[in-house]
Amino acid sequence: MAGELIRHVDQRLGADSRIPASRWSVVCPRDARAPLALRAIGRRSAGLLTWQAWEQFELPWIARNAVLVNLCNLAPLAHGNSITMIHDAQVFLTPESYSKPFLAWYRFALPRIGAAAARIVTISNYSRDRLVEFGVAARERISVVPDGVDHLAAIPAEPEILDRLALRPGAYVVGAANAQAHKNVALLFEAFRSPRLAGLTLVLAGADGAERFAAAGRPAPPGVRFAGRVSDGELRALYEGAICMAFPSTTEGFGLPPLEAMALGCPAIVAPRGALPEVCGEAALHADADDPDAWVRAIRGLADDPDLARRMRLAGCAQAGRYRWADSARLLLDIIHDVAARAA
Repeated sequence: MAGELIRHVDQRLGADSRIPASRWSVVCPRDARAPLALRAIGRRSAGLLTWQAWEQFELPWIARNAVLVNLCNLAPLAHGNSITMIHDAQVFLTPESYSKPFLAWYRFALPRIGAAAARIVTISNYSRDRLVEFGVAARERISVVPDGVDHLAAIPAEPEILDRLALRPGAYVVGAANAQAHKNVALLFEAFRSPRLAGLTLVLAGADGAERFAAAGRPAPPGVRFAGRVSDGELRALYEGAICMAFPSTTEGFGLPPLEAMALGCPAIVAPRGALPEVCGEAALHADADDPDAWVRAIRGLADDPDLARRMRLAGCAQAGRYRWADSARLLLDIIHDVAARAA
């Protein structure tokens, strides 16, 4: 989602004269992927290293006289005049979801980034509270810039995916194919073993397949469809044909997938954990993260009650409409200007 935020900052620069667009630049290592299509912000490759070595050892020197904005959780430990977006505190809350090297690096780096940065940005009030709780940064130095969810609205649906997966509109539920422990997808597996959901299909979109879930000790029941990685157009088509999006995560820093679904008129069922109640509000149905039967009842309710489904579609669209990338970009620009002014 960093790309969406950068694109919308780029669009606002023409109407915002506080810092000339010529002074903005996206800096990348030499192995960076294809560049974003930007109008006002320039792009340049710099340095010889790649990945974390580039970020920690070369980027501080490259950005030595600038305000450095980092949007993907990490930042150079040696650059103090920086703004860093830390999305959540999951490495402290759910260590079982991560490898030991990843966990060790993030738990080491995040408090040091928080101590050095001019400002920390996160994506919900819940995440801010957790970052304070785990000592990443003081509350007064953390600003909230929520994600937007309007990016799928401009992308045409690709309904061919329904034929590829042999899906019938109105007869399936969409979930996230993520085997991390806190995503709690095993609860959906348990719910779909119930005979009350016979005739409905659970479709999981994302990188993790059946083998990954089995290796994690959470095997999928027969009949679950693994869509694999899907394009934005395919994801839109899946949401638009689904009974609902089911998201039983036990903790989330924001909760983008259910809000994306709601923006496209797909009702969402979420566990009332983490930032999900804050972000989805009463526009999503709530079911306990430890109660598969509650998920069976919620899914059957949406499948069997057209009036309930209609009300949730309307409420979801209204709730999701509050989260626009243009607003997020405006908030971030205000923070950048404030930090730049203090530095000057």
